[in-house]
Amino acid sequence: MSTLPVKVEALATDVSFTEDCLRVALADGREIIVPLEWFTHLRDANDDERKDWRLIGGGIGIHWEKIDEDISVSTLLALS
Repeated sequence: MSTLPVKVEALATDVSFTEDCLRVALADGREIIVPLEWFTHLRDANDDERKDWRLIGGGIGIHWEKIDEDISVSTLLALS
């Protein structure tokens, strides 16, 4: 008997920040934590700009309108 591989797409559910990191919570319970240094627009943004995010594509990415930044969950997973 063989099994077929199942591809599960990671979806973001929440975003938060520490002083020097971006934290993204995923629907499957995982968390991705990456340095802000990897994303200069976010690193240079103030707290209000960082907090002004929204999920895009049902959670496949995150968008920050005020600083014109988009980051996909797949990119975060590939970098971490």
